[in-house]
Amino acid sequence: MILKIIALFLVFMAVLSMFGKLRFPGQEKLRSAKCPKCNRFRIGKGPCQCEKGKG
Repeated sequence: MILKIIALFLVFMAVLSMFGKLRFPGQEKLRSAKCPKCNRFRIGKGPCQCEKGKG
């Protein structure tokens, strides 16, 4: 019984890892929302705080 539970857990973890490797829509948009210099998320369309000289 314990071996069955362990085997099912390992199969479940393998399936989760396969789904984690997939490319989900919107990842490119999130990657482009980060500042290339300081790697912080930019909010809005304006420049990052590090580009303004205040961060």
